[in-house]
Amino acid sequence: MLGGAVVYSTALKHSLLGVDAELLDAEGPVHPEVARQLAQGVREKLAVDGRPADFGVSTTGVAGPDPQGGRAVGTVFVGLATADSARVVELRLSGSREEIRRRVIESAVRELALDLGIDPSSDPM
Repeated sequence: MLGGAVVYSTALKHSLLGVDAELLDAEGPVHPEVARQLAQGVREKLAVDGRPADFGVSTTGVAGPDPQGGRAVGTVFVGLATADSARVVELRLSGSREEIRRRVIESAVRELALDLGIDPSSDPM
């Protein structure tokens, strides 16, 4: 892994990672297309010698404790982008803020493993 970006600010989602400003204005940061564009932006911005990263992973959602932008707590979108495709997984989670954040990470890693052809249920140890 070469790097990553943690971008909470809606404005930075646009200026740093290239998420469409009109999309952000219309839908807010918690939206499936935002997750897709974030994942693609990560691939492009973390390029080495002009070659985009092999994959980009993004998460955008509401971990709580309160709803945000009309989205319920636990609404999360995971974006995954490769050179060939981009997809979004929608999660509807419950629990505390910490539990939701942990489950988002677990889900993102599981989905990336699937995209890489790795059985996420196998134990590497």
